[in-house]
Amino acid sequence: MINFIFYVFFSVLDTASLFYLALKLFKIDLYLKEIIFASLIMTFLSYVIRVEHGYAYLDVFMQFVFFVCFLWMLFRIHIFYATIMAGTALQAFMLIQSLIYIVINITGIYQLDFPIVSTGIFLMQLITDSVVIFIGYYIGKKRKGFDYIPDKPDARLIINKRDIILFSLSVPSVACLFLMMYFLKYLYQFAFLVPLFYGTVLIGYLYFSNKKDRGDIF
Repeated sequence: MINFIFYVFFSVLDTASLFYLALKLFKIDLYLKEIIFASLIMTFLSYVIRVEHGYAYLDVFMQFVFFVCFLWMLFRIHIFYATIMAGTALQAFMLIQSLIYIVINITGIYQLDFPIVSTGIFLMQLITDSVVIFIGYYIGKKRKGFDYIPDKPDARLIINKRDIILFSLSVPSVACLFLMMYFLKYLYQFAFLVPLFYGTVLIGYLYFSNKKDRGDIF
């Protein structure tokens, strides 16, 4: 029961911080109630898929799908742009988490378990969420981020080459999640490659988003 409570609490915190980062990164208004609602739904669906039925890889894919759908239906963002937002925020989140995982695993903290809870996992989540929220806050405070995504689902969509590239990066975004799970489970000696995967895709998102924001044509 204690593990369930911790799982729900930290999963909600994970998801909420991910929404927070995505909305701040693309200068979309924050709606706290909607963020909490979406985070709770995604957490319980994750618990059923991952814990109750043991489909970890399916859970990863479905969480990305749910993230896109909530940005689209709940936050009223066009599904095309919602996919780009989800991919960008997810890459940033997972880059941070993978780096933190490597650090705390080197220290040996990740393997620590108290009689009731898995200390290392929850510590990693807590540090990751704190860093993500701080970055999101910093982006908002400094008025950084991108302006090109309209917060209307019926906004006129004009797709160019740059948009197609941004949308296409969503495929390696999901693939990187699967790679992280595989590497950390079977090839930990190469775990340092995981942040490189995330960083490479994230750089692609940021580069093309910046060009689109400035209206560069290529």
